[in-house]
Amino acid sequence: MKRPRSLLSTSLLVIALAAGQMGPGQPAHAVPAALPPVSPTPQSISRSGTDAVVTERVLVAADDRTDQGARDRLVRELRAHGAERVDVVAPDHAGPRGLLTVRLGPASRPDITAALGGTTVPGHAEGYALRVAADAPERQVALGGTDAPGQYYAVQTLRQLFVRTSDGGWSIAGARVSDHPSMPLRGTVEGFYGAPWTPAERLDQMDFYGDVKANTYVYAPKDDPYHRDKWRQPYPSDKLAELGGLIERANANHVAFTFAVSPGASICYSDPADRAALKAKLQAVHDLGARAFSIPLDDIDYTSWNCDGDRRAYGPPGRAAAARAQVDLLNDVQRTFVTSHPGTRPLQTVPTEYGDLADSAYKRTLRAALDPAVVVMWTGTDVVPPSITNAQADAASKLFGRKVFVWDNYPVNDFGATSGRLLLAPYDKREAGLSAHLNGIVANPMNQPHASKIAVFGAADFAWNDHGYDADTSWTRAMSHLAGGDEAAAAALRVFADLEHLAPTFGAAPWQEQAPELSLRTERFWAEWDAGRRTEALAALRTYAVTVAQAPTRIRDGSVQEGFVADADAWLDATELWGRAAVTMVDAVAARLTGDRDRSQALLVRSRDLQEQAGAVRVDPARNTWGKARTKVGDGVLDAFLVRADVMLELWDVAGGGENLALKGTATASSVEGDLDRLAARHVNDGSLVTRWSSGYGDDEWVEVRLATPARIAAVTLAWESACAVEYRIETSDDGVNWTPVATRRPPACGNDVIRLTSDRPVTHVRMRGVARATSWGYSLYEMAVYGAPAT
Repeated sequence: MKRPRSLLSTSLLVIALAAGQMGPGQPAHAVPAALPPVSPTPQSISRSGTDAVVTERVLVAADDRTDQGARDRLVRELRAHGAERVDVVAPDHAGPRGLLTVRLGPASRPDITAALGGTTVPGHAEGYALRVAADAPERQVALGGTDAPGQYYAVQTLRQLFVRTSDGGWSIAGARVSDHPSMPLRGTVEGFYGAPWTPAERLDQMDFYGDVKANTYVYAPKDDPYHRDKWRQPYPSDKLAELGGLIERANANHVAFTFAVSPGASICYSDPADRAALKAKLQAVHDLGARAFSIPLDDIDYTSWNCDGDRRAYGPPGRAAAARAQVDLLNDVQRTFVTSHPGTRPLQTVPTEYGDLADSAYKRTLRAALDPAVVVMWTGTDVVPPSITNAQADAASKLFGRKVFVWDNYPVNDFGATSGRLLLAPYDKREAGLSAHLNGIVANPMNQPHASKIAVFGAADFAWNDHGYDADTSWTRAMSHLAGGDEAAAAALRVFADLEHLAPTFGAAPWQEQAPELSLRTERFWAEWDAGRRTEALAALRTYAVTVAQAPTRIRDGSVQEGFVADADAWLDATELWGRAAVTMVDAVAARLTGDRDRSQALLVRSRDLQEQAGAVRVDPARNTWGKARTKVGDGVLDAFLVRADVMLELWDVAGGGENLALKGTATASSVEGDLDRLAARHVNDGSLVTRWSSGYGDDEWVEVRLATPARIAAVTLAWESACAVEYRIETSDDGVNWTPVATRRPPACGNDVIRLTSDRPVTHVRMRGVARATSWGYSLYEMAVYGAPAT
């Protein structure tokens, strides 16, 4: 993956350029500074001229067609950026010369049209045009929207154009912007299992969505009993009041609060009383101000009926019959509830078959009979898709007979493979051009709302302008957003997020790699070490290890949002310990390199102690369904480096001491799940953490590596997938027939295990033999490494 420019260097570049911007009294030939970054990436942005200084008094020209939320945000931003007085005046008001005037309202308003100076006004919903003019007799900014949301988004862009002047004041970068969203629906669906977000967290999310120009929030928390299990029951008055406050905040940020009710597990589709109860539930929330609704029918049994009436109405249970029943319900709600409530958006649904491209009797029935107005959600080619392409989206649209709305299950972390993980990688591997095939994208966030902002920031950026989206650039900007513009804190966030980069799927391999920056640095270290440039290699890696160790303190002490710090608390604790363990290990190697064996041994013992402390850090209490779990920090990369360095020190005087001997060996296993080649034994020693071996469904299963040459083994490491062992043995053999147990382990959780061995006897085979499984599946290992030295 292409790495983003250093946050610190980017910040210094922007500051340096901003310091050189033209202002009053500067020569006309001065070169204007580069425009500051704007997110989401506008469709068109360019220099319009020099920057406009924010004067002590600013006039805002507005009228009754000016969006109230946009006006309020504009005034607030002007006051935060140097305006001591902001007066809201009529568009034809003639104020004193020299004052900055900001004109806000419909792009068709005559004064705004003139001030835009020919800037193209998009003919799209939620579009806007913006122009900063400092060279004209009247210093002014024009913000013209094609509608009320467009006005609001123009202000959100202006918010990012404030730059510091050389005298410490503020100006607005001389920009010309013509912009509109590529996708009509953008935002999130709170659709995870586990503890729902709190009211305060949801209110914060609404403000965040406004900032990133997301316009959709789907309220669908699986563990809200009134959303799913108790769907027939009205919300208690206190819960209704909470929802009312949330809807009000969403509306203020131009976010469509989409109320979802999921009745599929118990509804009798043909029962008028159940339909009435459903519509009454929707009506109660409509009365609070909601104008968007969803009826998800995902994660239910659709091959049996909940009542005898449905059998009589739709026939024997089955896919086609289930689709007929669901279509009957959805069409009824769309035609009798939605259309009878003016201003209500088309009904949304999640079909029971939501994550593939296979045609079926269920999809054929939906395609033929579902009202064309109903919006259908689709998760991609799997529950957690590793990618979404234009061809896939086009195929999905054909399957459902309409453009689909993607429910993107990233960065959600409510399934087993995400146990102990924050998912902080960029929003990536969604193909440019999807805007031609989709109604929109909503990301399903983590149980940790503030930590989810990194990925949601990217998802909103992509949905706004998929053709202009760059994952690395957006990821870097998301860190800066979380850090409030403090670039030192943002740089620390990026180091931390690199350690939480791995993104699992429901398939055999993660769809985002683990710790790509740290992996690059450790690979470079070993290459330099093997080439004999050992002092230089140690110095370079130590510098980064110190950065890792210090990142948590910088995140906690800087301007990073408090909610993110709270969400990441356990992982920050573990990161500091892992970082200190890495620094200490590097120092141990350095001491041994200079011949100070005693100091090296003492540091090695200290590093092991820090690693043990880091491995003991738990997420407790956990918000996720996976419960109390060990934190995963750079696993498979950071711990692998520490093991290799440890073994190298232990076998310092033995040739080849730190080598992973398994890479040159041959793997075999007792069985392979489903005889699938993608789960074959050879993947357990291929050096990749994106492939894995998986056994059949028995306790007494094993995988072994026959070494290329007899060796003395110092350590074995196992990188477990979520189907791990609660007890297993490590066994060795010198002939592949007679085996000797050398270690028994009972790990407290699935993760990376390090088993140190002390025998000096040369062996030719090493294997993991399962004793008891943690799940009903078999055993699944991403990688088994064998460290030691050849016997000759």
